[in-house]
Parts: sequence; structure tokens; C-alpha cells
Amino acid sequence: MFGRDIGIDLGTANILIHVKGRGIVLNEPSVVAIEASTKKVLAVGEEAFQMVGRTPGNIVVIRPLKDGVIADFDTTESMLKHFLEKIRVKGWFSKPRILICCPTNITSVEQKAIREAAEKSGGKNIYLEEEPKVAAVGAGMDIYQPSGNMVVDIGGGTTDVAVLSMGSVVTAESIKVAGDRFDSDILHYIKKKYKLLIGERTAEEIKKEVGTVFKGSREEQIEIRGRDMVSGLPRTITVTSEEVCSAMEESITHIVVSAKNVLEKTPPELSADIIDRGIIITGGGAYLHGIDQLLAEELKVPVFIAEEPMDCVANGTGILLENLDRLNRNKIKV
Repeated sequence: MFGRDIGIDLGTANILIHVKGRGIVLNEPSVVAIEASTKKVLAVGEEAFQMVGRTPGNIVVIRPLKDGVIADFDTTESMLKHFLEKIRVKGWFSKPRILICCPTNITSVEQKAIREAAEKSGGKNIYLEEEPKVAAVGAGMDIYQPSGNMVVDIGGGTTDVAVLSMGSVVTAESIKVAGDRFDSDILHYIKKKYKLLIGERTAEEIKKEVGTVFKGSREEQIEIRGRDMVSGLPRTITVTSEEVCSAMEESITHIVVSAKNVLEKTPPELSADIIDRGIIITGGGAYLHGIDQLLAEELKVPVFIAEEPMDCVANGTGILLENLDRLNRNKIKV
């Protein structure tokens, strides 16, 4: 049994692994539960995610990736090792070649950390590729032609906006405003307005069930439970779509401004292509209600949501794995 080529979408919120010839074989939250005193790993992925906000004091649930980069090196290594063992890609005689995606503006130190974590968890040759480029390939864009393609990849920790042409990034911007920030905005809004403490998972549920970023496009409400800050007792309140929209407004503005900045820096010929082809939204943030309407209105350009936006980066790694030799020539040097 020989090692296979694998692609990893190393996301702040989720990790997706694509194995050449098998497709996406793993999609789990990037969460690890460890014992506080011994640092022993107790659970990884979905199992650890179920423990978020529900553990006793001696168990800590952490997200080893923050804003698209490694925040806790040892835990990231343990997590990757666990996932690679789970999907059984290591051969008896060889290790797999790994292609990992990273945000566009990460430093060489952060690149080196990603590369080392992948090597220590069992990879042979490690290739790094820019996330928006891989997302565009996974969304079905032909980025190797001399024409402009624009992608907005809204993940858990970062939002990457990029214009691509001839297989490379022409202009790009990466900001640390994405899914996790929206959850945090909702959490703080409810704490401030209702004096009610809720957890991250409840905030995420509100965002998915009733959230919108385009005013007036959704009118729904949800009942949520939390702990009253005054009495300390459990309490139930009702939150509306309008409230969630105002809670996330400031963060969404950052994404709109970032997209405008990228368009302003784009050469005029490529800008003309983008008006014809439109902008594609990928990543988990594409599921945010009204995001396509808002960007279309603000940027005056057609905006489309990719098919299966969560899988775009992982699918893109699969396509690029077929062309590893071409990648080899453009490999990011660290």
C-alpha cells in the first residue's frame, strides 16, 4: 500500500480532507478537547465540538487554529495526526504528499508553522497554496485563462478576496473578519441588550436559523435560552432577524470595504471581465442569508454563490493534486 496525495483545507472552523481518487473523505470541526493538567488529547473533531461550553474544569476545549493560522502548534499537530490516521492514507513504504491551503497574507513564519505541523503529522512533500485561488478552482472557475475572475472566500477565521488571472493572484486582501466574528457580534449584542449570557454554539445557531445581512430580506424569529446576568437564573428570550442584521452590520461592512479595495486595485481590463462574469462567493459564510444581495448592491457587479461553497477549497485541492507537477514549479518557498 503506497501513500496517496491528499489536500487539506485547514480551516479555523472546519477541516476538510480530500484524497486523490476518493474525493472529500473528512469534514469535521477543528476543535480539540484536552485534559488541562496532563495536556492529553481526549477528543478531536465532531466529538470535541459536542463538548464546547459543556465541560468540567479539568477538560479544556480549544480551537488550535485562529484567523486561518496556527495558534497552538502542538495541538494542531495532534489534530492533523488524528485525522490522517482516521482516513488511513499513510502507506507502509511511503508518506502522502500534502497540499495545504493558507490565507493570502500570512507571514513566512506562519507558513513555516503550517508546513512543520503537516510534516510532523506524517506528510512527505508539503505544498502550500493560497486559499482564494484553490476556492476559485473548486468553484469551477477557469483561472488559467488571461481573463479576470473574482472570488470572495468567507471562512470561519478569515475572509479572502482575490482577483485571479492566468493561474495567479493579481490583487488580493485577507481580513480577520468571518464566521467566528459574526458569532461573537451576536453574543455581545444579546449580552448588552438583554443582559443574557449565551454560548458560542447558541450564537451560531441564531446566525444560521434567523440571521441575515440584507435589511428587510428575512423576517423570522427564534427562541433562545441563556443565563440572566442579573438573577443568575436561566431565561428565554425571542430574537428577530432584524436584530441579528444590526448586530453583524459593522463586521459585514469590513467585508464590503475589502471587496471594494480589491476592485479598486484591479487593472481595468480585468475589471471589465468581472462585470461580465460576476463575483463568486465561497466558504461557509456564503450560506449567510442575503450576502449575495448585499455585495451585488454595494459593488454594482453580479454576485453568485458557488455550488456547495463549504467544499470549494477541498474540491480545489483535489483538482490541483492532479496537476502537482505544475504546482511544484510554483511552489511557495519558505
